[in-house]
Amino acid sequence: MSTATTGLAVRRLVTLGIVLVLWEALVRFGVINPFYVPAPSKVSATLFELFAEGEIWTHVEATFGAALLGLLLGVVVGAALGTAAALLPSVGEILDPAMTVMNAVPRIILAPLFVIWFGIGIASKVAVTFVLIAVLFFFTVYSGIKEVDQRLVDRVRTLGGGRAVLLREVYLPAVTAWALSQLKVAVGFAFTGAVVGEFVASSRGLGYLLSFAQSTYNASLTLALLLVVIVFVFVLFALAAMLEKRLLRWR
Repeated sequence: MSTATTGLAVRRLVTLGIVLVLWEALVRFGVINPFYVPAPSKVSATLFELFAEGEIWTHVEATFGAALLGLLLGVVVGAALGTAAALLPSVGEILDPAMTVMNAVPRIILAPLFVIWFGIGIASKVAVTFVLIAVLFFFTVYSGIKEVDQRLVDRVRTLGGGRAVLLREVYLPAVTAWALSQLKVAVGFAFTGAVVGEFVASSRGLGYLLSFAQSTYNASLTLALLLVVIVFVFVLFALAAMLEKRLLRWR
């Protein structure tokens, strides 16, 4: 780690520490109502209780499972449809307007409909996540292929390269950078879909716990659960960044 990076990390930690101390002091001196904004010490105690009892792991597993499964299916299906739409004009004429409409609509509003169709189990949460990710990756891959320099494509065809060669040697390297740059965005979308789906209707998951915390006006539990979600998303962000750096070493 370079000196500049270390210095940045230290500044961020110091700033966070100052904010937490100030927050704690404002609550303890009565400036902030702890009913609405509990002190960091109270949130930390609630967080410790959640993990000490061990019950939260069932909910983390449910949310994580729905998010990752929806992410995987969305990436695969979205990329496949984007490739087909970009390379096959007849397919693109159908998929492009349909996906444009899906992209224009706030797709998260489909969550109640998916609950009706698939029930309150994991399937409805995976469906919400899948729709969010599939549309994102459709346009990522579709735009990536369309942006490839047509002169390069013509030269490969002149040298006898068919569609398979173009896909492997031209389109795939070009789209990889686009897709990996969107992967971190997709991780956020995946957890959004899973948590909102659980919030709408579920029997377990972090969204279910958030719904319970809201119904009981438990601000400390709400903040503790938000912190759990943020930490897990940041971990996945870091893993996505490492994957992007590893796969794009050739650039």
